[in-house]
Amino acid sequence: MDESLHPNLNGDAKVHPTAIVEPAAQIGANVVIGPYCMVGEQVVLGENSILESHVVVTGATQLGPCNRILPFASIGHPPQDLKFRGEPSRLLIGSNNVIREHVTMNPGTEGGGMVTEVGNNCLFMVGAHVAHDCRLGDHVIMANNATLAGHVEVGNYAILGGLSAVHQFVRIGKHAMIGGMSGVENDIIPYGSAMGNRAHLSGLNIVGLKRRSFSRSVIHDLRKAYRLLFAEEGTMSERIDDVVESFGRVEPVMDIINFIRSGADTSRAICRPKLDRAA
Repeated sequence: MDESLHPNLNGDAKVHPTAIVEPAAQIGANVVIGPYCMVGEQVVLGENSILESHVVVTGATQLGPCNRILPFASIGHPPQDLKFRGEPSRLLIGSNNVIREHVTMNPGTEGGGMVTEVGNNCLFMVGAHVAHDCRLGDHVIMANNATLAGHVEVGNYAILGGLSAVHQFVRIGKHAMIGGMSGVENDIIPYGSAMGNRAHLSGLNIVGLKRRSFSRSVIHDLRKAYRLLFAEEGTMSERIDDVVESFGRVEPVMDIINFIRSGADTSRAICRPKLDRAA
């Protein structure tokens, strides 16, 4: 490759001769761009990132350092939204993410803030899809063919099982677990576990809490707060007040309460357990 035609190509970058890198693209130090990749003119690739082969990164897409993208991923192509009119929206991807084969990620739209955001240290397995205007935190895992519709929010350490599908505008709280093949149409509380066609809460993500070294006392308080919050007696507002009174000093419990309260004006309801699972 003639480096004189690529003034924004760092000298330490390695670009395969079959790759096509637009001259205006900004390529960081030690980036590796493999065979038959295509990198668009508005793209920024952070240092030490690797595009294995047959990867397309286009549009106003910015990747931080140390990302790895595997073959046939499509990153930054226009959103699958009929209202999109070519507005100059962006796709921002953090650092240390692994994006496996056939993953698709789209930039934002005018109706959603003009940006799609992905955090750090995430894993996107084969065929996962991140739609326009989604916002994902850090350490998110999307298993094979997990799908996010537009405007979805996913908190830190959330896990979406294979073939799960999340309805537009849904919020998934941090440390939540979505079972494989679930259809999620309502908000999932932090630390919650949901599953099923038209998913319901099946309890708390106890395995995830233990793996992330939450103390036994905190897990015990979360369990008690969960049972109280989704009991049959009283209104949700009354039960929230009871939980705050009893567990207001337990930060993870308040994460759940604040999540529910912050969603009062959103378009999606809170996902709830089946009646026989709330006790």
